[in-house]
Amino acid sequence: ELENQLTAKSKTLDELKQSLASNGSAEQTPEAQALRIAELCEMKDSIVNQVAQLKASMESILGQWRAYDEIYAEVSLMTTRYLYCIDQCKPSEEEASLEALKKQVKTLQ
Repeated sequence: ELENQLTAKSKTLDELKQSLASNGSAEQTPEAQALRIAELCEMKDSIVNQVAQLKASMESILGQWRAYDEIYAEVSLMTTRYLYCIDQCKPSEEEASLEALKKQVKTLQ
C-alpha cells in the first residue's frame, strides 16, 4: 500500500516537474512560482515520510523473518536429534534375530 502511494506521489512529482519545465518558457509571476515550489516541497516531504514509514515497516518484517529463521533452525535441530534417538532405540535386525535365537535355545532346553 505504501509502495503504491509512493509510486503515485513520484509520478505526480514528475508530472509537476514536466509541467514546470514546459511552462518555464512562459512567463510566470513570482507568486505562481513560489506556490509551485511550495507544492513541490510539500510533495517531497510527503514522499520522504512515506519512505521512512516503508523503511520502518521493512525493518520490522526483516526482524520477524530473522526470528522465524532462528526458530526454524532450533526446531530442525530438535527434529534431527529426535529422529537420531528413535533410530538408536530400534534394535537392529541382527540383535533381534540373536535375541530370538537365545529364546529358542532356552525353550528347547
